[in-house]
Amino acid sequence: MTEFTLNGKLVEVGEHANLLAALREELDITSPKDGCSPSGQCGCCTVLVDGKALISCSVSLARVAGKSVTTLEGFDPEERERFARAFSSTGALQCGFCTPGIVVRLKALLDKKGAELTREDAARHLGAHLCRCTGYAKILDAVELLASGAPIGGGAVRSSGADGRGSSGSGLGARVPKYESLELALGDRAYVDDLRVPGMLHGALRLADHARADVLAIHTAAALAAPGVEAVFTAADVPGALRVGIIETDWPVFIPVGGRTSYLGDVLALVVARSVAEARAAAKLVEVDYRPLRPITDSVAALEDAEDAVWQLDGNVLSRSSYHRGDVDAALAGSAHTVHEVFQTQRVEHAFLEPESTLAVPEADGRLRVYSGGQGTWDDRNQIASVLGIAEDRVVVEQVSNGGAFGGKEDMANQAQAALGAFLLGRPVKCTLSREESFLLHPKRHPIRLEYWAGCDSRGVLTAIRARMVGDSGPYASVGMKVLERAAGHASGPYTVPAIDVESVAVRTNNSVCGAFRGFGANQAQFAMEGVMDRLAEKVGISGLEIRRLNAIRPGCVWGPGQEMDDGSRGVLACLDAVAPIYEAAVAAGKAVGLGLGIKNAGLGNGLEEIAEAVVSFDEAGGVEVRHCWTEMGQGIHTVALQVAAEELGVDPARVRVVVDTTREIGAGQTTGSRGTMLGAGAIADACRKALGDGCKPGVDYKGEFRVDWTNSLYEGIENPVIHSAFSYAAQLVVIDRDTSRIEKVVAVHDVGRAVNPMLCEGQIEGAVHMGLGYALSEEFPTDDEGRPTHMTLRSLGILRAKDVPLIEPLLVEVPQPRSPYGIKGMGEIGLVPTAGAVAAALHDLDGEWRVTLPMRSAAVVGSASGPED
Repeated sequence: MTEFTLNGKLVEVGEHANLLAALREELDITSPKDGCSPSGQCGCCTVLVDGKALISCSVSLARVAGKSVTTLEGFDPEERERFARAFSSTGALQCGFCTPGIVVRLKALLDKKGAELTREDAARHLGAHLCRCTGYAKILDAVELLASGAPIGGGAVRSSGADGRGSSGSGLGARVPKYESLELALGDRAYVDDLRVPGMLHGALRLADHARADVLAIHTAAALAAPGVEAVFTAADVPGALRVGIIETDWPVFIPVGGRTSYLGDVLALVVARSVAEARAAAKLVEVDYRPLRPITDSVAALEDAEDAVWQLDGNVLSRSSYHRGDVDAALAGSAHTVHEVFQTQRVEHAFLEPESTLAVPEADGRLRVYSGGQGTWDDRNQIASVLGIAEDRVVVEQVSNGGAFGGKEDMANQAQAALGAFLLGRPVKCTLSREESFLLHPKRHPIRLEYWAGCDSRGVLTAIRARMVGDSGPYASVGMKVLERAAGHASGPYTVPAIDVESVAVRTNNSVCGAFRGFGANQAQFAMEGVMDRLAEKVGISGLEIRRLNAIRPGCVWGPGQEMDDGSRGVLACLDAVAPIYEAAVAAGKAVGLGLGIKNAGLGNGLEEIAEAVVSFDEAGGVEVRHCWTEMGQGIHTVALQVAAEELGVDPARVRVVVDTTREIGAGQTTGSRGTMLGAGAIADACRKALGDGCKPGVDYKGEFRVDWTNSLYEGIENPVIHSAFSYAAQLVVIDRDTSRIEKVVAVHDVGRAVNPMLCEGQIEGAVHMGLGYALSEEFPTDDEGRPTHMTLRSLGILRAKDVPLIEPLLVEVPQPRSPYGIKGMGEIGLVPTAGAVAAALHDLDGEWRVTLPMRSAAVVGSASGPED
């Protein structure tokens, strides 16, 4: 037993691997979050030990014996409120998972330095902390506010309402603090792993040892005999379907004896025990007999490989996407200038700070309630029901706001396994992945080989583009075919080209599964296309700005796959116009500059019908409840819902409560495709207008809808297709100081259609640019020839820390999108679409070298991108 003082009270705890485990598992202190234990590389679990900020997953209990430990729960109430309001009013948090640890660190810094704490000092001392959402800019704004000692006002919307902000200035266009931001800042709003229920057991997964191997036997006796173990489940225990999937049902929830592993994230067994430690220890005791086979890991070679990469699936081609317009050969032959280049992008890990966690609870009425942080509540429900072999209405998936996703939580991770354990045992089971398990299991960003041929006339006007893309999609479909389809559709970027020929292939291999990741194929395609534009500009003898002006899409022109662009496409030139004077001033000042232009669809499009619904109701006391169907993962959809309700109903947001409703069929599928704000706002506005038309009667559910049913498939072959219902646009300028060779700033001009909340829009842009800089310069998740990832810690991923991030200047442009609620355009993904191309152009301006491979590994440009500092 170990004794120490916790938040002013003497406590005694048993044996645990580290202080964090004792706090969370025995003492139910949940403000310190577990993002990477025991590696100590994310900072989410920071606490004070005798006043010093320490990462608790790296602190042994022996080290704190007799000492004083303080968590956010033990802060003085006035100090808690001040920190929370500072983060809330500056927009310094999004998903909020990393925030409590950062707040604790800042408490220690402010206690030591007070008003002398500068933005630069804080950035250096935050080296121990990762934030994947914000880009750190607004966190440092909060630091300056706190250090100033100035009064901090501004009501932040709590889950039960607001605390003092009236309806004036709270509707569309207001810089309203994020819904639940006070609770998030203090670690009070629970994520799935923070949930506790009576009688809860814990699950741990046994993953594959080989990326491709026949499974001859699974031995569970030793694990069953281990202390605390209640059960061990394998494929033989699955009562329903063995395979799941969002688009194709090809992903096994367990690999059975007699089956074959197809990557290192395949699950072989689930161990359920009384504690997390016992479950994890027992999972290591599950022994597996294999016949190892040759992994297929080269995506280009896999196209010709005689063997199938994936068990029971024929061939290694997941999908082909292609289209063409005009005579490309003739156009290239007649071009004044041509370019032929091969580009290669890398595999990237999402690195959301909250590892995947699921809690499944059997209910008295025979239903199974599953608490999930996934992006597709109804997909989770349907797939869980199929695995259990029961009706869908016997499963309720309750969506819990998650700690970041970026597309990486669209597919199920451990939902099916946790649900199976609870279903078979009749007891609650929670399963939380370790950081290493998360790395192995969930999909990544596709590495894509992109070969381009392009031509232009003597003035720089594009004449033709041919593109061939090969993407490594890993073994299972996920949404890989759609990512490569989107890459093909965006192959020409935001430019008009009269002749185009594009083909993209998604290939099955035994590397990590690849699927949705912020940008969804547009990033890869436009890194290549922007590189092509800059090479052509050099041949013609004009600037990157000039060639983009010449070729940018406009209303009435034909884009890429054949879509005639609507009036919303005026946003491309509006972005260029806004960035042009800054570009020209930087050039005049002798800076090295690079310009990137980007386009990204909002919504799924491609002929899919998208229907979003929402419910608005009123109580006798004047309270308003807004129920919608979208996953809150930091992007701010709850805040959008509140602002739309305040706008339409003219009510004080303090009266509005926002709920994700999974008990009725109001779902629109996955929270993906930069569509939540557009579709969600439309449905909520419709519900509010129906309520106003009926007098807003208490006890009545007013149901609203927004429908997009006017798009066409890429393959319909019709004239003037509408591939996507909406697009967002961006121009980004990267400025490098020639003396220091470091990025001075990134100016990010984004057409958002209508900024529902400018502060949240800025935060999305800053976070996306931060991610885009990492994508351009330092981030990757490579695998070796055996399909085994080689970068298995957060630090090894190359994510930029606070001290490495240059100044990011977001500028908002508002060109309304026709047929969209309030003219809204999606913006969750576009923020990093132009970044890599802009960085490559700036580096070329600096040293004259063309880059073709990501990451570009110019670490000196931004900093080390590794290693925390105390």
